[in-house]
Amino acid sequence: MNEFLLLSVPLGAGLLLGAAFFGGLWWTVNHAVSSKRPALWFIGSKLLRMGIALGGFYLVGGGRWERWLLCLLGFVLARLVTWWLTRSPAPTRAARAPEASYAP
Repeated sequence: MNEFLLLSVPLGAGLLLGAAFFGGLWWTVNHAVSSKRPALWFIGSKLLRMGIALGGFYLVGGGRWERWLLCLLGFVLARLVTWWLTRSPAPTRAARAPEASYAP
C-alpha cells in the first residue's frame, strides 16, 4: 500500500504539470489572437511552459524511471482531459450544406 501511495504522487504531479502546460497553451492562444505582437506571446509562453514542465519532471522523477513514466502518463492524461474540455461541438449532419456534385 505504501508503494502505491509513493507512485501515485508522480501521477498526480504529471496531471498538474500537464494541466498547467496545456491550460497555459489554451490561455495563450486566446490572448495572442487579439494581441498586436502574437509572436511574443507564443514564444514567451512556450519558454515558460516548457521550463515549468521540464523542471517539474526533473524534480518529480528523482532518477527513477517508474516515477518518470508515471509523471509522463499523468501529463498525457491531462492532455486528453484538456482536449475533451476545450473541443468544439461537432456539427450535426443537418447543419452542413449539401455538397455540389459536378460529376457527369
